[in-house]
Amino acid sequence: MEKIILGIDPGTNILGYSLLRGVKNTINISACGIVRFSGKEDHFVRINKIFNSIGELIHQYQPDTLAIESPFFGKNVQSMLKLGRAQGAAILAGMQHNLEVVEYSPSRIKQAITGNGNASKEQVANMLNSLYKIDLTSVHLDETDAIAVAVCHYFEGNRPAGSGKQFRNWKDFLENNPGRGVNPKQT
Repeated sequence: MEKIILGIDPGTNILGYSLLRGVKNTINISACGIVRFSGKEDHFVRINKIFNSIGELIHQYQPDTLAIESPFFGKNVQSMLKLGRAQGAAILAGMQHNLEVVEYSPSRIKQAITGNGNASKEQVANMLNSLYKIDLTSVHLDETDAIAVAVCHYFEGNRPAGSGKQFRNWKDFLENNPGRGVNPKQT
């Protein structure tokens, strides 16, 4: 059965999104992009635009699940609060459309993609490029973060029950299952 996952990297200035379609153990990254918001707009106006933008993406792509990166604590408490509000708006949009909503910590996502929970955004992007041949010259890091969220969720949900075989990340999975991944440029 096909799974359609909308991956979200929330932000109040730039929001990254991706759409992953998966059948059995074959995935296809069929869309990704960013939504930019004006830093000059009131924060609450941007939160409303996040809610509406996610609703439009859900309407356009008809996903089954919304996978989102959870906020992490940084040095700036105000930034953390704003990021949490952006995440809340995205989650509410998913819930209003009756989607399953799941969140993953940044370190869990990085671990699933690179095998290192402390990997940089660039390392995550490079690993996704090596797995799926994503043209990094034309893709924003917020897009690759959103792809990573969706891939992490797909990987978490597709571990063979009772198989005993565990994979550290997608690269490990693909090395042990040749031909199971799909290049997003082939869609």
